[in-house]
Amino acid sequence: MSYPVSLPSNNPIITLTHPTPIVWVLELHNGQDSRINATLIDKALQPALNIVERDWRERWRTARNTKDKEGGRGTLVIVGKRGQNKFFSNGLELDKIMSDPHSARIFTPLIQNPFLRRLLTFPIPTVAAINGHCFAAAMIVALCCDYRVMTDGSSRNAWMCMSEIHFGAAYPISFAAIIRAKVPDPRTQRKVALEGHRFTPPEAFEAGLVDYLVKGDTEAVIAKAQAVGESVAHLAVAGAWGVIKRDLYRDALEAAARDDLLQTIDSDDAAAKARL
Repeated sequence: MSYPVSLPSNNPIITLTHPTPIVWVLELHNGQDSRINATLIDKALQPALNIVERDWRERWRTARNTKDKEGGRGTLVIVGKRGQNKFFSNGLELDKIMSDPHSARIFTPLIQNPFLRRLLTFPIPTVAAINGHCFAAAMIVALCCDYRVMTDGSSRNAWMCMSEIHFGAAYPISFAAIIRAKVPDPRTQRKVALEGHRFTPPEAFEAGLVDYLVKGDTEAVIAKAQAVGESVAHLAVAGAWGVIKRDLYRDALEAAARDDLLQTIDSDDAAAKARL
């Protein structure tokens, strides 16, 4: 594979690089704020994960056959658009998703959830390099990563927030399950899900939502995320990293597989009207 890889090739919205033999960096650049939609997931993110996993597994198999204890190392860093320091991602591109009723019905169960399940159980350590605001579905993507490195917010605002409560959007089952898996404290769950609190970087660190804070621009966040990934990359050598996560996050994975249609406020009210 020749890097960098831009996907999709006709209108790139992600770029995948391979700066060292054990590090892959996936950069989101669907516009300035890297909104998430079906095209981003199906035509860019999933193919990028295919490339990374295929490359890593080829090296891992070779290392396993030759008893090379270092050859199976690997880590993936996911970052918002380089060259700006404002957004990791602004979440779902809801207007585009909801504009097509058929697409809206299949987006959660057939597009979004398979990606979240795959990221949650990816076979090498994953690190979210949160270089700016991280809202809604983007926060779920970051939580699906194994580690989170965030700008410290000293030079610009940067918030983590599940903002759905503020505009009346219900969660897919998968979102709630991932929050429960990655945010075990019920008080923090309440703050995240029911209050839609905008966590500053220090608050996110104190709550355990992120693992490291970094002073500096996007490149500084990437450098720290890469260092974090490299520090645990050797743990992928045995081949059990993703296998263990499938058991560790079994409840979230099974919940995501149960998601059918995204419940809306209107459907909830209609059901209550029929019941009461």
